[in-house]
Amino acid sequence: MSRIGKQPVKIPSGVDCTSEGGTFRVKGPKGQLQRILHSNMKIEIKDGEVRVTRPTDGRLDRSLHGLTRTLINNMVTGVTQGFSKQLNIVGVGYRVELKGKHLALNLGYSHLIEYKAIDGIEFEVDSKKNTISVKGIDKEKVGQAAAEIRGLRPPEPYKGKGVMYSTEKIRRKAGKAAIGAKG
Repeated sequence: MSRIGKQPVKIPSGVDCTSEGGTFRVKGPKGQLQRILHSNMKIEIKDGEVRVTRPTDGRLDRSLHGLTRTLINNMVTGVTQGFSKQLNIVGVGYRVELKGKHLALNLGYSHLIEYKAIDGIEFEVDSKKNTISVKGIDKEKVGQAAAEIRGLRPPEPYKGKGVMYSTEKIRRKAGKAAIGAKG
């Protein structure tokens, strides 16, 4: 039995969960989410809990069991607390501004990069510290948006410049060693 899959997902007060026809819907104070889950998984909602069970011990069912439970848990967490990722921008002249709902990034290229917000994602920018906060209720969209912004200028190992997660540690490399003049 999956250690994660057999744990029930507690439904906090103010959150409404429904499951019909393979579609799981969660409605809470921050918004609502829906997701189509695999038809093999059986989802039971009762007594303020969601339980996921699998029909067989086949390889596919075992792999889907924990995944389905985690997806449901992330949906419940998203509509109650939301998710957030912090990005730091490091580099001389690297800047970020918030223009409406979109980001305007100056990352050392000859042009300004505009990153358009995905539906359900919002940004908070602290231009003094050069930090971006990506927020939303869908964990997958928050992570994808943060990864795309980081991908615009990934951190490089020699000077440590670029866009990086606030928890990320960059392993620095030594540059070229100065060799004495040969003559």
